Amino acid sequence: MNLESLFQERVEISGNLIKMDSQYLEAKNQKQTTGIFSDKWEKVDKSENNNIFFDFQYQWFFDLYGFKDENDISNYLKDKKIIVDTGCGLGYKAAWLAKLAPNSVVIGIDISDACLIAAKNYSDIPNLFFLKRDIADTKLVNNSVDFMICDQVIMHTENPDFTFKHLAMKTKREGEFACYFYRKKALPRELVDDYFRNNVHKYSNEQIWKFSEQLTELGKRLDALKIDFEVPEIELLGIEKGKMSIQRFVYWNFLKCFWRDDWGFDMSMSTNYDWYAPSNARRFSVEEVNHILSENKMKSTHFHQEEACFSGRFVHI
Repeated sequence: MNLESLFQERVEISGNLIKMDSQYLEAKNQKQTTGIFSDKWEKVDKSENNNIFFDFQYQWFFDLYGFKDENDISNYLKDKKIIVDTGCGLGYKAAWLAKLAPNSVVIGIDISDACLIAAKNYSDIPNLFFLKRDIADTKLVNNSVDFMICDQVIMHTENPDFTFKHLAMKTKREGEFACYFYRKKALPRELVDDYFRNNVHKYSNEQIWKFSEQLTELGKRLDALKIDFEVPEIELLGIEKGKMSIQRFVYWNFLKCFWRDDWGFDMSMSTNYDWYAPSNARRFSVEEVNHILSENKMKSTHFHQEEACFSGRFVHI
């Protein structure tokens, strides 16, 4: 496969890094968001528990996009010549897919410096390449990608509707586009999220990390109570009924105080940080997701929803 032919302009291949001359413009919010994720992924790369986090993400990928297991994904990828993981971060999913599809070309694209860390960490995988670039301006040729992935990323782009349209255009007519949309939560949680989205530029990174540390400690202490209870429905606040722990009740409805024992403190803290720190973090209703699909003349071959998100694999109509 001639990698150069996948792009609309001249590129240079240096090892497993794809480089191009043209720059991309970053709006104020996107620039801040890029810096946040560069900072976050650098810390995650050094975390002792990142393999536990990666393994969780591989397993979750099955649910999000309708696969049974690794064999199922491997079989699905057999006829996919070009696979692109947009917003790839540290590149662990791109590397995973490259190993599952050794005859495919896999490209991880990310706007943050994590992409450069990924290129170093996975330099031994011959069919895997990385490009540091805005995923809303990939310079990929239209109708060129067999399997396009935008997993847990589109909400952090400057204009998610435009980003989706851009990536859909790059996906082949007979290809599939896998995308994740962060789901709107109960009204109190949305109000807190909006507050931070509107004010995050006032805070230094050190302040946001401290806040994330405090949220993580709160989540840890709430989880340690080991109390489950029946939540009553409060329709006007968007609070749904059902049995859940105190920690999950606060997490879903009021404040993202994420905690998982198996992830440990640092990985849980980075999860809280990467939600409250970026300027760009849009949430979606199912109606908004359906509208984006309709606007781009796409339909789902698999659609998944849970408390955290909507996700699916989408094809051109």
